[in-house]
Amino acid sequence: MNTNTKKHMAGRYCMGAILAFLLILLDQGTKYLAVKKLKDQAAYVIIQGVFELHYLENRGAAFGVLQGKKMFFIAITILMIVLLTYVYGRIPAERHFYPLHGICIALFAGAIGNFIDRILYNYVIDFFYFSLINFPIFNVADIYVTCATALFIVLFLFYYKEKDLDRLAALIFPWKKPGVSDHE
Repeated sequence: MNTNTKKHMAGRYCMGAILAFLLILLDQGTKYLAVKKLKDQAAYVIIQGVFELHYLENRGAAFGVLQGKKMFFIAITILMIVLLTYVYGRIPAERHFYPLHGICIALFAGAIGNFIDRILYNYVIDFFYFSLINFPIFNVADIYVTCATALFIVLFLFYYKEKDLDRLAALIFPWKKPGVSDHE
């Protein structure tokens, strides 16, 4: 790897880290406000019967599954952070692939935002509640993960072509020969 490539990679990681830090700061700031303004209080109704701010200490995952499995969540989060960091560095630094950079950053920030809560409090602070559909209570980090995942699906279904996906696969999995399936 030449010096220009190393500088370019360092710049990409630096920019990604700054953006992730800002997203994490927003997540943690909203959780701080939730604790200060909502904890031990009645729900704050924004739109009657539709949306409210309701404090919840979630010791599980979405929909309350895997309650009390802190070590499992920590291990999965560390694995995801390593994987996202690797993939982020392998995605081409071209305008066409910028959405994938953003997805990695948002997923990273969401994972870290909830990871911080699990380490500090043994639970995740949630506070957004759509009462109209009785949707599980969630937080800003969850929004990052959900939106990034939805965008990922849309991009892979409608935006990226097969040649783009082949190129990404070759960059992310360099040990795999192009055009050879795992079943051959």
